[in-house]
Amino acid sequence: MSETTAARPGRARRTDYRVFETLDTRWGDNDVYGHVNNVACYALFDTAVNRLLIEAGVLDIFAGPVIGLVVETGCRFHASLAFPDRVTAGVRVARVGNSSVRYEIGLFREDEAEAAAEGLFVHVYVDRASRRPTPLPAPLRALVEGWVA
Repeated sequence: MSETTAARPGRARRTDYRVFETLDTRWGDNDVYGHVNNVACYALFDTAVNRLLIEAGVLDIFAGPVIGLVVETGCRFHASLAFPDRVTAGVRVARVGNSSVRYEIGLFREDEAEAAAEGLFVHVYVDRASRRPTPLPAPLRALVEGWVA
């Protein structure tokens, strides 16, 4: 086993995540190689987290005084996804700061137990008008603290 292989952690499992959102792949998500392009995976991460926040009533993307800006992203790919796969995004929170949250997301193909892709992104919450960091609103903080792994 190479040093690189030995250092690489195993694939996340559904049980490693706190909340879930089901998403559909689209025809246009497939690239020339016949699988979901990495850019589409990042869109699935963003969609899953923001949909969960919107549905919980803690984020108003149109008129809320606080918005989340993505300041860091990352992804590890384990297996291909392809249209017309249905994907379940598992979401957990690794860290809650004063004005930021680090989300970790696993993308699971159909009913598979192991993640096809694992990603992260960090939202820094800012005042909509000034774009300056602002403390997490209490309802948002309470929700994401419940998602801490």
